[in-house]
Amino acid sequence: MTPGNRPLSPHLQIYRPQITSVLSILHRLTGVALAVGGLLLTYWLVSAAYGPDAFARAQAFLASWFGRLILFGFTFSLFYHLCNGIRHLAWDIGWGFELPKLRASGIAVVVVSLGLTVVSWIAAYSVAGGA
Repeated sequence: MTPGNRPLSPHLQIYRPQITSVLSILHRLTGVALAVGGLLLTYWLVSAAYGPDAFARAQAFLASWFGRLILFGFTFSLFYHLCNGIRHLAWDIGWGFELPKLRASGIAVVVVSLGLTVVSWIAAYSVAGGA
């Protein structure tokens, strides 16, 4: 068999996205988002060490609509990565490999992550007085 006649492996344009593949990709993306969010947290902490002017700039950025959007995404990433990690722990003990359980646990992970994100933002705003 010559190299030009070898069968090609199917790729993303061949396969229809399934909930397991989409959630796996989302798990990886939220891991990256958490790493970037760690850099953002570091920037915020270092700006506090640099003095009131630097901290005020960092606070102004994080309080802007774009900064809050980033923080909301970071919060969702945190909760999604946590919930999906718990799902993976269940898989490690052999639970949840049946197709109906895979779908149900995947949907539950997304719903619980969104719920925890919204609840935490509501709680933060109620403590901060709607700032």
